[in-house]
Amino acid sequence: MGEALRKIDVIDTSPAFTQADADALNARFAGVDTLDMLKTLFAEGILGNTAVVSSFGTESAVLLHLVARANPATPVVFVDTLRMFPETLDYRDLLMETFGLSDSRTVKPDPVVLAAKDAQELRWSYDPDGCCEIRKVEPLKRAKAGLDSWISGRKAFQSQTRQNIARFEIEDGRLKVNPLGDWVKADLDAYFDENDLPRHPLEAEGYPSIGCQPCTSKVLPGEDPRAGRWRGWEKTECGIHVPEKPGEEPVF
Repeated sequence: MGEALRKIDVIDTSPAFTQADADALNARFAGVDTLDMLKTLFAEGILGNTAVVSSFGTESAVLLHLVARANPATPVVFVDTLRMFPETLDYRDLLMETFGLSDSRTVKPDPVVLAAKDAQELRWSYDPDGCCEIRKVEPLKRAKAGLDSWISGRKAFQSQTRQNIARFEIEDGRLKVNPLGDWVKADLDAYFDENDLPRHPLEAEGYPSIGCQPCTSKVLPGEDPRAGRWRGWEKTECGIHVPEKPGEEPVF
């Protein structure tokens, strides 16, 4: 660890992080083992009030296991869109208990908004962006209120839209941490095997990437791992990794 893990005093841990903070952290932790980085971030209080956001998908166990090893009291935020696979909800409970993560926080869509904007529960079929906005983006925005930073499970290899992911980014004034940004599929599989982590029950059935039940389909051999998400639509992200634009109204 040595020089890379020296405590530095140039990082502002107030709620408003700057790009300079992210740049300094990226420089400091370049090449540092992921677990060592997480342990240091928690030990030094660099992240301030933070939480890990997890979809409890097929790769989620790796980040959650690493976070549990670094600080098992870290809050884990899960957005239950009310359209999740039952297997995902069961997997969430299994991982939280197995890894000893003690702070589970589930946030759901606003029932008033759902009644007004998706009373028939069919918005996904004609307006997937609007459906994601009311069922995932807005609930997560509420969950992140008051956080100084948050920890994401994004990885560059997952799709072409996720290339060049830095470990530390600035998003809406918060520090966004991507501990697995430079991990590849082989790294994840090796970590699963080395630590005997439970697999999502739907992975073996052909679902390498899992979101809401209506908008997730099986992936054929040779397809992009996220090809089964919003199949048939020019949509690749739910919207939670897209920074807000000043003055932009929600897509309702």
